[in-house]
Amino acid sequence: MTFPNNITAVRPETSGPFVIAGPWPSYSAYKDLPEQARWMLYRDAKLHRIALEDAGFQLSESYDQFIKRVTEELDI
Repeated sequence: MTFPNNITAVRPETSGPFVIAGPWPSYSAYKDLPEQARWMLYRDAKLHRIALEDAGFQLSESYDQFIKRVTEELDI
């Protein structure tokens, strides 16, 4: 999983959560791994997102968009 250096966290004008506005880590490099390994990466991606949300971050990518993107990138 690669993490770009230009991820942006922006606090809205009102006192709300930080909004993380990507770009997102890409899982495309792992699509040739064995299926079991790709499912483990999928699980880890979901756990990472949950951890960010639990820490108070709001992601600009909806959960459905996130799931669609990660499953496509991992070819699962």
